[in-house]
Amino acid sequence: MSEEILVNITPAETRVAVVENGMLQEVYIERSAAKGIAGNIYKGKVVRVLPGMQAAFVDIGLERTGFIHASDIAVLNEKGEEQRNSEAPDIRSIVWEGQSLIVQVVKDPIGTKGARLTTHLSVPSRYLVYMPHTPHIGISQRIDDDAERARLRGVLESCIASEQMEDLGGLIIRTAAEGAGEEALLADMKYFKRLWGALGRKMKERSAPAIIYEDLPLYMRTMRDLVQPDIEKIRIDSRESYQNVVQFADDFIPGLKEHIEYYPGQRPIFDLYGVEDEIQKALGRKITLKSGGYLIFDQTEAMTTIDVNTGGFVGHRNLEETIFKTNLEAATALARQLRVRNLGGIIIIDFIDMKDPEHRRQVHRTLEKAMEQDWTKSIITRVSELGLVEMTRKRTRESLERIMCEECPMCQARGSIKTAETICYEIFREILREARAYENDRLLVLASQSVVDMLLDEESASVADLEEFIGKSIQFKVEGVYSQEQFDVILL
Repeated sequence: MSEEILVNITPAETRVAVVENGMLQEVYIERSAAKGIAGNIYKGKVVRVLPGMQAAFVDIGLERTGFIHASDIAVLNEKGEEQRNSEAPDIRSIVWEGQSLIVQVVKDPIGTKGARLTTHLSVPSRYLVYMPHTPHIGISQRIDDDAERARLRGVLESCIASEQMEDLGGLIIRTAAEGAGEEALLADMKYFKRLWGALGRKMKERSAPAIIYEDLPLYMRTMRDLVQPDIEKIRIDSRESYQNVVQFADDFIPGLKEHIEYYPGQRPIFDLYGVEDEIQKALGRKITLKSGGYLIFDQTEAMTTIDVNTGGFVGHRNLEETIFKTNLEAATALARQLRVRNLGGIIIIDFIDMKDPEHRRQVHRTLEKAMEQDWTKSIITRVSELGLVEMTRKRTRESLERIMCEECPMCQARGSIKTAETICYEIFREILREARAYENDRLLVLASQSVVDMLLDEESASVADLEEFIGKSIQFKVEGVYSQEQFDVILL
């Protein structure tokens, strides 16, 4: 497997693409005017407590207040350690309006919803995740070698004992730590100790609402979170950012430096690797499969639906075999599209109906295997009675479409517009209303070119009948700035 990371940086926007075997797998976008805030820690102020929802709204200094549920509020004992109970306590017993609260953003504001908050704080480094109030050592489930898990736990416990850091808090060993030595883990622990001391001072000194800790910019987070041992190249098209990344690698990931390249080419780096084309495809509804079949993606507020169709694929043997092969190809393709588009929440997949139970099982297994490459947590159910596969994918940031697109002003996000014929009949009804309400001799209709053309051609007989019925003349004028659905009836 050949994996590369491409970083495109401009003053207004940073984009990161993960390319595997020449195919785009993931894309991250951060704009200077709207940076993501997931991972940031704030000193907030509780502005409203909602007992009926077991939740509260917290002002953290953003346009919209953040939302925190009672289950996301840590209850600390005398030692400053979290007490975890099976049931969340009554929200009124742990927070009150006007209270200052140290919170961390776990989900960026999405759509009309404010940021999702928690007081279970955590700060990541290259190899570890630090949890100041949780005396616990954990290991990433993606490290599946039992011997390596035992080695890492032993090394971490040895570091804690040798440096007398028993009171530091909890630590989780990240997937990137696989193969890391004692020196690397100890360096991260010392970094956390310095960092938490600095954050503790800010928490005491600053008044709510205020930011306490801000995560690294996107291109630096990429080096910390996305770089794996089998990475082939990291190409960056900004010399300044390239130098910053090289310095970061020197300090934290020495073996990575030889894989980092500065790309000085005239041709944009995303164009060179076909990433720009893949992004444009990911903004469309339809994705064509190599066999000739295709997928249709429909993203709504409640869920995303994916429809699988055979399209132009006619197969070679029989209908059932054609359907089976299309569904297998679709399962792999849609798993990649979920990552590229960063679709989250509830996802319903309508595979083509399969009669053979073994075919259904194989398609389900193929989808599960394809989703194993996805870092985002997902849950996939078996084929339902209606022949649908239901799944959830954790949503932590806006989808690619929501970042790059806005609602269409022509159709108000319906995805379709009324036909010119429909608008003609709406105009006739409006003319009747106006003619009955007011005494005048003439009416002027302002509409788009396509509507006026239809009124003067296919609907000319209807217009003549209407003039005779209301006893008034009707004139038409093209208004170039009007969309097909816009029109005005003016009394003359």
